[in-house]
Amino acid sequence: MSARLEFALAHPAPSGDNASMSASPAISSAESMRAEKRAAAGNSVLAAVVITALKTVVGFTTGSLGILSEAAHSGLDLIAALLTYFSVRVSDKPADADHQYGHGKIENFSAFVETGLLLITCVWIVYEAVLRLFFRRIEIDPTIPAFAVMLFSMAVDWWRSRVLGRIARKYDSQALEADALHFSTDIWSAGVVVLGLLLVLAGRAYRVDWLSDSDPIAALLVAAAVVSVSWRLARRTVDALLDAAPPGVRSQIQDVVSRVDGILEVDRIRIRRAGNRYFADLTVGLARRVTFQRSGQVAAAVTDAVHRILPNADVTVQPLPRAQRSENIFDRIRAVATQRNLNVHDISVQDLAGRLHVEQHIELDERMTLKQAHDQVTELEAGLQRDVPEISSILTHIESEPATIERSEELVSDAVLVQRLKAAAAHFPEILDVHEFVIKRVRGRLYISCHCTLSDDLSLARVHDIQTELEIRFKQDAPELFRVLIHPEPSTDNRR
Repeated sequence: MSARLEFALAHPAPSGDNASMSASPAISSAESMRAEKRAAAGNSVLAAVVITALKTVVGFTTGSLGILSEAAHSGLDLIAALLTYFSVRVSDKPADADHQYGHGKIENFSAFVETGLLLITCVWIVYEAVLRLFFRRIEIDPTIPAFAVMLFSMAVDWWRSRVLGRIARKYDSQALEADALHFSTDIWSAGVVVLGLLLVLAGRAYRVDWLSDSDPIAALLVAAAVVSVSWRLARRTVDALLDAAPPGVRSQIQDVVSRVDGILEVDRIRIRRAGNRYFADLTVGLARRVTFQRSGQVAAAVTDAVHRILPNADVTVQPLPRAQRSENIFDRIRAVATQRNLNVHDISVQDLAGRLHVEQHIELDERMTLKQAHDQVTELEAGLQRDVPEISSILTHIESEPATIERSEELVSDAVLVQRLKAAAAHFPEILDVHEFVIKRVRGRLYISCHCTLSDDLSLARVHDIQTELEIRFKQDAPELFRVLIHPEPSTDNRR
């Protein structure tokens, strides 16, 4: 079973005065957002109270079903505005232990409730309109106050739909957007009612009886407009409550993430919305020999890529190790070791009469006992033969991985020893120069290091062979040496 790694990317907070300076703009911006949203929602509530009261009074005094339907519509708008006001106040609360994704869903729920209220309004309007058209005739008395109230309502709805729309777009608030959509539609529905009242007046003036039905017909048109708005709003709110991904966004994220260096595949993308905040959860495939640190770097790059599509999204990236088709047997050996958090090097693979034999070095904590180290190596070798069945035999050289800082007792100056080692290096025609000898005594043993200049175009395999042979030659000519470290340099670099 593949191991699964999940990264939560966090940035440390700055300290001191810098922390205050960096935090203040963010806090100020958040407070400004909350204040603007609440002010817009509060003003909408006040406007809805005034408009609903005026329409109700004029509707009953005139007997106009169109105006009464508008009053009912405005009454439900008032309830919706109250819901929006309270949902905006709650949605801006930060995440807590019981609501890890924040409180943004309350805006989506508020919009859903508004949709239900609008549909109830439509049912009542249609019922009353059918009664007045076919079963119960009511005389309409269009008055100047009726026209004044409707025109005043249209002006107020135009003003608050613009204000709410601007704040909704600025902060991506679905609840405020729903209110803005309501009130922009109210302008047209109120206009239809005014037209119906004008037609009633025209019917009386010109004695055209069928024009007296203009008022209930206007009410039906209002209902149709409300149904249209409700349907669009219902689809959006239900999508938000059911965590539907925004149209086209998933494919855009798939495209940008797949181009991130190191990504082999994009296994899963999940997007959900809560209020004005998006949450993106991605699972991506990386080469299984990639280090843990490199996985973190790739996860950060994926997060940046997602932010190009959803700028303020909360992104979680889960990398999964994947085997590549281009892996050779050395890659597969290292991958098995890496899976067990072990470091192997100096891997050698020999073909012995059609059977593969592997020799490798492994570094283990120097504080382990031989039994503990041997058990770990045995488990690794068994895993290698299980995952790489071509291998018939394995020999592992166990090295101690330092866990303590060694203290150098002294730096040794020995010109004779240096000359002896330079003479030994002269036997290698590829070696152009040896220099910067450093001799130290550590725990009573001699350590020596030097720099070795070689031709630029030598292969790395040949360089390693020369280093190994030179180390052996140094120890042959100076048996007192305990450890030899040779640093190779290209000739062009050494000429600087």
